[in-house]
Amino acid sequence: MRNACGLFALSLLLSACSQPQNTTQNQADASFESKLEQQLLDAKPGSVIDIPAGHYTLKRGLSLRTNGVTVRGAGMDKTVLSFKGQIVGPEGLLVNADDFTIENLAIEDTMGDALKINQGRNITIHGVRIEWTDGPKSTNGAYGLYPVKTQNVLVEDSVVIGASDAGIYVGQSNNIVVRRNRAEQNVAGIEIENSVNADVYDNTATKNTGGILVFNMPNLSQEGHATRVFHNKVFANNTGNFAKKGAAVASVPAGSGVVVNSNDKVEIFDNDIADNQTANVIISSYFSTNYYNTRGVAADYNPYPKGIYVYGNRFKGGGDSPDGLKLKTLKAAVYGLGGNFPDVVWDGYADPKIAADGLPPPDDRICIQGANGVLNADGPHDYKNPSTDAKPFQCSLPKLPPVALNPEPKV
Repeated sequence: MRNACGLFALSLLLSACSQPQNTTQNQADASFESKLEQQLLDAKPGSVIDIPAGHYTLKRGLSLRTNGVTVRGAGMDKTVLSFKGQIVGPEGLLVNADDFTIENLAIEDTMGDALKINQGRNITIHGVRIEWTDGPKSTNGAYGLYPVKTQNVLVEDSVVIGASDAGIYVGQSNNIVVRRNRAEQNVAGIEIENSVNADVYDNTATKNTGGILVFNMPNLSQEGHATRVFHNKVFANNTGNFAKKGAAVASVPAGSGVVVNSNDKVEIFDNDIADNQTANVIISSYFSTNYYNTRGVAADYNPYPKGIYVYGNRFKGGGDSPDGLKLKTLKAAVYGLGGNFPDVVWDGYADPKIAADGLPPPDDRICIQGANGVLNADGPHDYKNPSTDAKPFQCSLPKLPPVALNPEPKV
């Protein structure tokens, strides 16, 4: 009895000791959150908000509306802002400001988008990690790094894991560089949407549903064109699609490497693209997305990809297990059970208004060099007459100029 009583007394003592520790931690988190909120509220142009190393739990989303502010941590694995258990949001950090820099910290487990930057100029995101730590789930926030309607944007040396839409997304923006990032276990690893003049290079995209996407969606503030995707590693993007129902990316087949949808003047070159089980490169129109806007599509929307140039890439594997019944059936019909899709798959939709002798004007063509075959899937006729004739794609296009950020960010 003395031993039992002693153990009972010890358990009470441990319980009593742990309660104040939890209370103290909660108080510390609340104090940090309140201080950080106030720093963002009181920031002036030129302010630098330094966040020391530590793991901080926040319950409410943060916001900044002052131009010329830098938010800086001690490192993406040292300064962690955790929103697990967030009760007010939905974003982790919402920024409406110009000349904004954020660097060297992590944002984890937000209810909604992790870092949204809306309508800002001269944006730098450097060394930021975004992660949903329980792995790919449809309940994860949609976007990781999310500049939208921005100008002069640099996203570099960052990591995004687990977004239920796009890990790194730049939308309706101009003059963009996305470089040296890693996107993993997102639905879309990196997505450039309805944006003009973007360079996407030296990134690694793996274990996403789709690796790198260049999209044009209808009814947005601008159409996109002039994106270069080069010197990236895009491999094994075969994670099942876990996007929320109704999202545009919900139609991206698992196993997609680089996907161009309804965009113009896109160059894909000098990449290592491998082992994406549907296809290493997919070129498609709005008609293949299975995404239909409830408001209808604007009359001036261009649903066709035009001026797409694929050359000088290093392809390996891929195309062995396409996602979706139609694609599986198509593969079996054209290549048999043992064959694979070629490196490039085109859905076959072309603008009938501009075709001449069966081909579009020279600058609107899809040109493929150095790939192991091209498949025209014949989407307009329900995939009934697919073609492996590569001759229509034997061409070249004028090369796009590099994107020059002005001013070049200093980090």
